[in-house]
Amino acid sequence: MRVKKFLSMCLVGVTAVSLLAGCSSGNSGQSGDAQQETQTEAQSINAAQNEADTSSESAPDTAAQDGADAAAEADTTAESDTEEVTDNVSDTGNVLVVYYSATGNTEEVANMIADTTGGDIFELEPTEPYTDADLDWTDDNSRVSQEYADESLRDVELTSTTVENWDSYDTVFIGYPIWWGIAAWPVNSFVENNDFTGKTVIPFCTSASSGLGESGDLLAEMAGTGDWQEGERFRSGADEADVQEWVEGLGL
Repeated sequence: MRVKKFLSMCLVGVTAVSLLAGCSSGNSGQSGDAQQETQTEAQSINAAQNEADTSSESAPDTAAQDGADAAAEADTTAESDTEEVTDNVSDTGNVLVVYYSATGNTEEVANMIADTTGGDIFELEPTEPYTDADLDWTDDNSRVSQEYADESLRDVELTSTTVENWDSYDTVFIGYPIWWGIAAWPVNSFVENNDFTGKTVIPFCTSASSGLGESGDLLAEMAGTGDWQEGERFRSGADEADVQEWVEGLGL
């Protein structure tokens, strides 16, 4: 009886020890798993932080590079625009439009030519301006009628025949009204007092009915220098589109 009781107590003790060992083993396993999870989370956090640091370091460099590229592109565009403006000035800065206008018709055409070419204007002004009565060609006693009848009277004095920077002009337009089939003689003084060597000279005239005639050839003979081209006649109240088309067709 005592032996059975002793054996029972031993069995209870062994069972208790086994249970305690099992609990200890279970707790140790759970603790190991928790520690491994903690280490994994820490590694993930470190990786994310490293990635964020890398992004924050590269962002200023990328922004700076983008800014540099934009600035370079802007500089290139500005340089291109400057070159274009410079080219335009070079192409049109050597044209001079000289004219004498009695009633305003030739002046209008001269301004149209200057607008189309970007050229400069030089107006020929008689020291003694012509009045409406002076220009009455139907009156034999009018000034123009007397000058036509006597060539010695055609030497009309101008306020100026000197063009500033004359040597800088390669192309010179000379405009005038037609008087009795020839160029109005106030232009004669300008042609005679300037050297057209190395210049292309293009005459143009305005007239209600008469053509250019020999007016350009006579002026070329009077000048004695310059490469005189065939000119163009425009009617009174010329259309700007016609003038522009003619100028562009010259290929200046």
